[in-house]
Amino acid sequence: MTARKPTMEDVARKAGVSLKTVSRVVNQEPHVSPVLQRRVQEAISALGFRRNEAAARLARGATMLTIGLIMENISNEFYSRLAKSVEASAADHEALVVFGSYEERPERERMLVESMYARGVDSLIIVPSAGDHGWLAEHGGLTTVFVDRVPDGLERADVVLLDDVRGGRMATEHLLARGHRRIALISDDEALSSVHARATGYRAALREGGAEVDESLVVRGVFDPWRAGHEVARLLDLADPPTAFFATNNRAAIGIIQALRERPERPAYVGFDDFALADVFDPGVTVVRYDVTRLGRSAVDLLLRPSDTPRRVKVPVELVARGSGERPPPAR
Repeated sequence: MTARKPTMEDVARKAGVSLKTVSRVVNQEPHVSPVLQRRVQEAISALGFRRNEAAARLARGATMLTIGLIMENISNEFYSRLAKSVEASAADHEALVVFGSYEERPERERMLVESMYARGVDSLIIVPSAGDHGWLAEHGGLTTVFVDRVPDGLERADVVLLDDVRGGRMATEHLLARGHRRIALISDDEALSSVHARATGYRAALREGGAEVDESLVVRGVFDPWRAGHEVARLLDLADPPTAFFATNNRAAIGIIQALRERPERPAYVGFDDFALADVFDPGVTVVRYDVTRLGRSAVDLLLRPSDTPRRVKVPVELVARGSGERPPPAR
């Protein structure tokens, strides 16, 4: 049974004030004494009350709140889970969500933004491409929050990020602790801030662990599992091949799994992003994991609480060991 959401009436009763006073505090209206404001805010915190932004818009004579979510490709598990989280969080405010995928084409991303804006969708959550986003400043009536990546070309932006540097460091340190020294990196475009940060953590862990940072073991620009698998096979055919891999996304991790089906070698590997069936493979896939629901909820919260000061939320990550990252290097 779902618990009933607290209402402004509940807040008024707990604070011992009128409903009108609560409404004034929630809507940031003037003429409320600091003492009453503090009592209302304490009651809000204690009850976990959240303002219904959609209802507030309707009360002001505005239309139903619609949030646009623009991302790389909703068919990717990360993006589909993010979309589900954003939709659930928006539903708490009785808001609607419309989706668009640009498949890493900056020109399509811009087209989606401008198309939604022209249709009255002026609140957007965007997973930005690697392209410049300075053009967004032309749309003064647009409210945006960025997820997973920092947009290029914008000095002021609200962003919800993963702790990517820590995740890259954590994965690499885990492999170093098992005795690996030749650790390959399989990644997509390092012009993306998240990918760059994960690679930064990887390189920092290698240096601090006394292992060589061998750029010949770094693969960039891999966007699909087939290409990742091809690159893994190429690296394993080197005269001095890697004994372990760090994949900066779920597609690269799947590519590693596919490549190893055809190989006698059994290198260790760690992926960034958990995915369905990761614990079903033999061995299970060791991953850097995070709470996608928290990513989506944080983005919606920032979007519905505009601020003059740019904000940055960092979502923590954790390493989940399932077997693939615990394999030792082969005996020499």
